Amino acid sequence: MKIVVAGASGLIGRALVAALHERGDDVRQLVRRPAKEPGEIFWQPAMRELDPTAIEGVDAIVNLAGENIAGGRWTAARRQRILSSRVEATRTLVTTCAKLARKPAVFVNASAVGIYGETGDSEVTEASPPGLGFLPETCLIWETNAEGAARLGVRTVLLRFGVVLAREGGALAKMLPVFRIGLGGRLGAGAQWMSWVSLDDVVGAVLHAIDRAECRGAINVVAPAPVTNAEFTATLADALGRPALFPVPAWVLRAIFGEMATETLLVSTRARPARLIETGYGFRYPAIAPALRAALAG
Repeated sequence: MKIVVAGASGLIGRALVAALHERGDDVRQLVRRPAKEPGEIFWQPAMRELDPTAIEGVDAIVNLAGENIAGGRWTAARRQRILSSRVEATRTLVTTCAKLARKPAVFVNASAVGIYGETGDSEVTEASPPGLGFLPETCLIWETNAEGAARLGVRTVLLRFGVVLAREGGALAKMLPVFRIGLGGRLGAGAQWMSWVSLDDVVGAVLHAIDRAECRGAINVVAPAPVTNAEFTATLADALGRPALFPVPAWVLRAIFGEMATETLLVSTRARPARLIETGYGFRYPAIAPALRAALAG
């Protein structure tokens, strides 16, 4: 297949491109600098600039572009960048699709289980409504723009990622230095639910969404066994052979990170991958302990 990937330089993008190459797909990577390597296509999403002829005839588009939500305190400027980076990339891809003589068969757009917001102990599926807050609002706007592809007649999949476990990046990479020296512990009370997923299963879910015609609309990309933060941190410490005796109080996290702490570190989201299960996806790592061991082994 000929597949265009936006956001190919990120954690998920790098792993996905490698998997696509491994199975023999023709991968075109969108880059924001002059194209230098074979398969690179220059674009400027902030300027809505993408040459339609460069992606004419592709079979699938995967959009993973967007600024890191956990890169620091959410100032007004950072909130704007988080939202605009997602909206600009998605709108550029959708409007370019509208100009193509042959539309791609599928448009796969990233999103996040952050769309559900704070749900306490209640389980949520793709049928659950969006929550309240900056992240739910951002995800909803992001998905609404992506659905423009569906209005063009393109099968559109909205992959709502949970916390991705990978030694190379994301939340786990930030936690490892502290846990490796024995200073890790739960965040806040530790009772908040974490909807996690291994990087291998993230890539597997993207490939599943590309290949399976029954995949469309919102799909939660999370493992079938979410855990509380206390269980997660204890399991991580055990995998590293270290104690987890130093909890970080919620007030400290809020003092350092503000709203970002409330909506990412302390939020409780217990998501279930109902659509992945219904469409026959087989998880490589359905349980947290083996997933963490695999991620640490790298």
